[in-house]
Amino acid sequence: MNKKRSYNEGCPVSHALDLVGERWALLVVRELLLGPKRFSDLRDGLCGASSNILTIRLRDLEEIGVLRRYRAGAPVSGPVYELTDWGRSLEPVLFALGAWAMGSPYWDRHAPSTVDSLVLALRAQAGFAFAAGAPVAGTCDMRVGDDRFTLRFGGAGLDVARATAYEPDAVVKTDARTLQMLITGDETLDDAVDAGRVTLGGDERLIRSLIK
Repeated sequence: MNKKRSYNEGCPVSHALDLVGERWALLVVRELLLGPKRFSDLRDGLCGASSNILTIRLRDLEEIGVLRRYRAGAPVSGPVYELTDWGRSLEPVLFALGAWAMGSPYWDRHAPSTVDSLVLALRAQAGFAFAAGAPVAGTCDMRVGDDRFTLRFGGAGLDVARATAYEPDAVVKTDARTLQMLITGDETLDDAVDAGRVTLGGDERLIRSLIK
């Protein structure tokens, strides 16, 4: 850990910022919350971060134990990064930061977002949706462009992972921009379906419990 940039305080908040307060660090964590990624996938998602800076952040986060690197076999066949259990425990911190930032007058909700950040926002919305209506149960295969996610609906809420669902109860296909508009409420699900930017299959109640 680089102590040159330490706040040198005993306060745990200060120490947390020593650990993950550098630019892009928490966004690397965000991009790994739904599952492991290769360096190229992280670089594509965090397009504002140079390869050099991303390499440094990954090295620093690995050094302090937030993530680990391992070599995956076929079809990936290369280094892959994933969160440790300790790194994954940052999830509620990120969700709390996001909820806090939504009250900012400077937040531009229409600015570009990564696919992972949109799917995480969808999961955050699930808590409100489930509280407001009858719970649904089942598995949905969500395809956002070339990315695929498994959404598992159950009594405990919504669980999301970066994976292809096996024999899903429902399938939804869309693109990142449309998903963002659905999440922000700038477009309804029915309008997006009518326009051909969303395709639904199987038990539509699953996705309609999240997006109206």
